[in-house]
Amino acid sequence: MKAFLDWRRGAGFLLWLTLSNMAFAASDSSDEDPEQTVCGWFKERLAFASWSAVAGAPNPQAWRGVQGAAPVSFKTRDGRVLAGYKISARQAPSVGHSGFLLVAQGNAMLADQLLLELSAFAERGVDVFIYDYRGYGASQGKPRLKAIVGDYREIFQAHSASGYERKLLYGISFGGVVMLNVIGRGIQFDKAVIDSAPSRVSTLGCPAEYDPVGKLPADSSPLLIISGLQDTVVRPSEMRELLEVARARGAKTLAAEPFAHPFMDADAAIHGQRQKIVQEHLFD
Repeated sequence: MKAFLDWRRGAGFLLWLTLSNMAFAASDSSDEDPEQTVCGWFKERLAFASWSAVAGAPNPQAWRGVQGAAPVSFKTRDGRVLAGYKISARQAPSVGHSGFLLVAQGNAMLADQLLLELSAFAERGVDVFIYDYRGYGASQGKPRLKAIVGDYREIFQAHSASGYERKLLYGISFGGVVMLNVIGRGIQFDKAVIDSAPSRVSTLGCPAEYDPVGKLPADSSPLLIISGLQDTVVRPSEMRELLEVARARGAKTLAAEPFAHPFMDADAAIHGQRQKIVQEHLFD
């Protein structure tokens, strides 16, 4: 089972890399449609349909085994309802709301598959939120890059307006692409970890305006960007530019020899080391 889940979590970007060599029509023409394709009319639809299928069906009971977890939902600007989960902070905040952590997962994963992992972050005194992307699991809508980026910006703004003192972000693989695009649109946050996102998606047929490297803020000191030197999904060469530019702008960067793609590390000890590094950056 673990081997299957590890394959599934890496399959998304491998599929996108394959599809990137296929030539299809460009994007739809309407700028007002949140579900407009921007990475090729046929290619983007096929890619997301495949990724969401690989992610599988949601487990509506998964949250019951996670302390503090409960289902939540979010209604987007175009009326789509996204299914997700909140894991409530295990420690009482000293003043007001301690903070929230918004997580964006890989493109072949569902929110419920990460609940046990994310419960450790709630132990650090923050509310943890994770949602299925639109068109995934129990979330409504059609999965599209433009719409998903817009959804996460809306979600972040909604939680930011709820009185939280600290605003933390964690983007995993494709989720790192999403988070850097949200960051690059001018949000105010405290800390963020981007684990294994490519420098560019324009090499895959998407507009350059979605390239993660182009979304790094001038002051990138709140960021930690992780690359696994054993990663065969998002290879070190595909992250090199992102790491270099981020470092030049003050970010912490880590290119670690034992790390593979997130949740595909060779053993539990390496995975635990990786998660400890993520937590230390967010909560230091």
